[in-house]
Amino acid sequence: MPNEPLKINCEKHGNFVAAAVCGHLVNNKAVPLGFIENNSEKNDLQGWCYACEFVFLEDEDKTERFKKFCNHSIVCSKCYEEIKEFHSEHT
Repeated sequence: MPNEPLKINCEKHGNFVAAAVCGHLVNNKAVPLGFIENNSEKNDLQGWCYACEFVFLEDEDKTERFKKFCNHSIVCSKCYEEIKEFHSEHT
């Protein structure tokens, strides 16, 4: 039996699958920062901005430095899609 995806209750969207994005994407709603999707499974949504991708590539892994810089935030899958759409524009 496959594991059920983790769900969260989002104030805006209700009960949806949880996703992770970097804090930069959550906190910056003024300028698109680019969006790198880092997932291979439908219910394992992860993304970060171009600056986080630079640190990830420089460190060649999800190091402690990367994790601190990235400052992941948990959002619902609907918020994830909205964040992805905004930060993918004009980049």
